[in-house]
Amino acid sequence: QVQLVESGGGLVQAGDSLRLSCAVSGRTLSSYAMGWFRQAPRKERELVATIDRNGASTYYGGSVKGRFTISRDNTYNMVYLQMNSLKPEDTAVYYCAARRGIRLLDTGSVDYWGQGTQVTVSS
Repeated sequence: QVQLVESGGGLVQAGDSLRLSCAVSGRTLSSYAMGWFRQAPRKERELVATIDRNGASTYYGGSVKGRFTISRDNTYNMVYLQMNSLKPEDTAVYYCAARRGIRLLDTGSVDYWGQGTQVTVSS
């Protein structure tokens, strides 16, 4: 069993930055591809960013490419999402996700979810 605990969400203004953190426990992080997803009210959960289990390859959703950066520290079992130039449309609950394997490609392949952290961006 893997436990994921997100932190770092909050209320910010458009153009600000935030860094989300995901603490992973229960298994060796290096066995898991990791990702961040988000869900806004009345919308489906969408992929924000993923990183393979070695940290060598990343993938970003089109709306965040160039503004967000995903990273991981397998030594400390942490995954991060640096969010810059935030926009009101980034407002959502952000979820950390894990998949046992090399890569995480979509919502359907997630093995474990965190409880989510709220990010609200005011205009």
